[in-house]
Amino acid sequence: MSVRIVRLGSPRLPGEGLRIGTVRRPPRGVPKAQFAAGDWYDVWFPNLAPSLETMKLGQAATGDADWAEFARRYRREMAAPDARHAIALLAALSRHSDFSVGCYCADAARCHRSLLRELLAAEGAQFAPSAA
Repeated sequence: MSVRIVRLGSPRLPGEGLRIGTVRRPPRGVPKAQFAAGDWYDVWFPNLAPSLETMKLGQAATGDADWAEFARRYRREMAAPDARHAIALLAALSRHSDFSVGCYCADAARCHRSLLRELLAAEGAQFAPSAA
């Protein structure tokens, strides 16, 4: 059992399980009935997405200092009780079920999903071998 960190909209991998979208907004121009069939996500879970202000900061980041500020703000947001509980829940589920979490960003290294992976790992999540 494990969690994968994925780019939403990418083809699903065998054994990926339930795909959870940790994004602020649903995909633009995609009918809700097509979210799962289009490999976007099965369940929308914006609780682990950056706030609108933090998301904009991350999208505008051009250098390491900008990215570090985004990361600091996102981690602070994820330290709030509701987010901490959600991260702990997903980490525990990773030891009993296969699922994936993700975002739309093309570059995983400059996406909150890379930070979310770190937060899940700190809670003892088990990852699929190919998780990025």
